[in-house]
Amino acid sequence: MAENPAQEKTEEATPRRRQQAKDKGQVARSRELGTMLVLMSSVAAATFLGPGMAREMMMVFERYLRIERNVLFDTMALPVIASQGINDMLSILTPFLIVMVIAAVVGSIMLGGLSFSSQALAFKWEKLDPIKGLKRVFGARGLMELLKALGKFVLIGSVAVAFLNSYLDEFFNLSAEPMEQGIVHATRLILLSFLITSSALIIIALIDIPFQLWEHSRQLKMTRQEVKDDSKETDGNPEVRGQMRRMQRELAQRRMMEEVPNADVVITNPDHYSVALRYDQKSMRAPVVLAKGADHLALRIREVAKNNDVVILAAPPLARALYHTTELKEEIPAGLYLAVAQILAYVFQLKQQTAAKRATPRDFEDLPIPDDFRYEK
Repeated sequence: MAENPAQEKTEEATPRRRQQAKDKGQVARSRELGTMLVLMSSVAAATFLGPGMAREMMMVFERYLRIERNVLFDTMALPVIASQGINDMLSILTPFLIVMVIAAVVGSIMLGGLSFSSQALAFKWEKLDPIKGLKRVFGARGLMELLKALGKFVLIGSVAVAFLNSYLDEFFNLSAEPMEQGIVHATRLILLSFLITSSALIIIALIDIPFQLWEHSRQLKMTRQEVKDDSKETDGNPEVRGQMRRMQRELAQRRMMEEVPNADVVITNPDHYSVALRYDQKSMRAPVVLAKGADHLALRIREVAKNNDVVILAAPPLARALYHTTELKEEIPAGLYLAVAQILAYVFQLKQQTAAKRATPRDFEDLPIPDDFRYEK
């Protein structure tokens, strides 16, 4: 066993570590995939664009190789003719070259995505370290590259030999065909051989892609300590986060307590829960919870309500139901409308009472509360 398991890179890379690696240009790449796409695209482009390109190139050859005698000895005319010929040839080859560039770019970004990093272009002395160079050569990556090279040689060589054996008679018969027909036939055979041998790279690419993904993931693995440090840097120190959460709770409670004087009634358990409600018939569809709390916070709500002459009523089942089902600033659930309506009706009677006529005291233990809203003490 290792002496310090915490220092072994056994943990998967965090999203932050992966993003940092991408910023440095360290992404999964498969050269075999890019090579295969370029070769296959070149065959496809030559198949579809080849006939037209061949005709246009023959016309260019006829135009610029049939030069009159007086032009041959004109030192000023030949450079112009050569320049025009080169431009015409480039314009003919441009569609084919565009296909090659697109295939090269797609093959490069298909596995690891588009990534450009100035850090990857920076000069690093450690790249000149012969020890690290030997490790790369004789390491897992170097061994894989050697196996891929041998595999490509054997596979492509075998496919090429098999193709030549199958079409050997056609190659020998090319000399007996008319020139134009022989050129067309030879071109088709060359394209076919190129396509078949290039297709063999698909097998190499299918082996190389999983290896590159595994190798990239292995290189990004982290120790447990690195994961902890990364978490601290990403989310902040746990102690600081805890202190921030406490401050946020205190601030939320302070704001909540400031709303208690605006309540119409505070419904209590009476010892464990307190819920402050407000209802304005003109602007509200249903009563809204302004404040709620349990135990010590419930006591503070009752104290603030008492100091601001807010009615405090004991209705244990309703207090528990409101506390567990409704968040701050939310309307009460429809199932508690009837029970709360009886509470508010009594509160409004208290506010309108006179010395001669006082509201009749009530017991709110038997309020109509649905079973779904009943909670144990």
